[in-house]
Amino acid sequence: MSFSKSLLVGLKADQFRHPLDLEATNSLKQLPGLDLLIRNLLGPVAEQFFYLENIASSILVGEQQLPQIYDLLLEACRVLDVEPPQLYVRQNPVPNAYTFAMRGKQPFIVMHTSLIELLTPEEIQAVIAHELGHLKCDHGVYLTLANIIVLAAGQLPLGGVITQGLQAQILEWVRCAEFTCDRAALLATQDPKTIMSVMMKLTGGSPSLASQLNLDAFIAQARAYDDVDKTEIGQLLKQMQTSQLTHPVPVLRAREIDRWASSQSYQSLLQKQTIGYDSEAKSKGGWRNW
Repeated sequence: MSFSKSLLVGLKADQFRHPLDLEATNSLKQLPGLDLLIRNLLGPVAEQFFYLENIASSILVGEQQLPQIYDLLLEACRVLDVEPPQLYVRQNPVPNAYTFAMRGKQPFIVMHTSLIELLTPEEIQAVIAHELGHLKCDHGVYLTLANIIVLAAGQLPLGGVITQGLQAQILEWVRCAEFTCDRAALLATQDPKTIMSVMMKLTGGSPSLASQLNLDAFIAQARAYDDVDKTEIGQLLKQMQTSQLTHPVPVLRAREIDRWASSQSYQSLLQKQTIGYDSEAKSKGGWRNW
């Protein structure tokens, strides 16, 4: 397959950050001592916990280990202008991917095998780029707390450190941050249908069903979900449905990407690039000036 992409040299997080992410992040920053709590108390414990989990139970991707996935990582990093983190693949029947990053430490991404089996190479790169979005936007501190809540519940000695109110606020923040990272995935792949296809497969896909899924029908379904907001009861039910989730529902994420892909802000980001990357020219260095 031949394709060319804009390399977004000098891309800044605030150029694509979702307004809801900005609002939720500012709210967390108002909580006194939260940053210090995560960095000095929870962060070091979680970092060691997840590091041991990865070394013991995952495969570290590299030039000699799953090289095709490694190439997808490197290309996404080039396009988004971000340093490559470590990438681990872990055997798990639940499709998922997550990121851990504390400032000054080696960040890493983990992808589950069941997610990889569900997706095409382009869609795998979209997931990787989504996770890179967390690094690009410096989500690490609050993302650490979100990962502790979701991934290490009952396995780390947290006691009463994380209150129910704080947990709800962190989950609200991470749902907003996901919209930003979906935008990073779009900037890396530069194909909104790839991002929406990932959402469709996360909603109701499996390797055996993937060929029967219809993206246009799924986009129409996403627009129908928007119509629920036209009534107060619909808005309330949607809020109740999502309040304990770590991610917005996939149809909403697909609709957000559908909108942003048509926006002037997205188009202007691509137009400002000065260097292109051509996959067919990879053996010759892959670079060309535009």
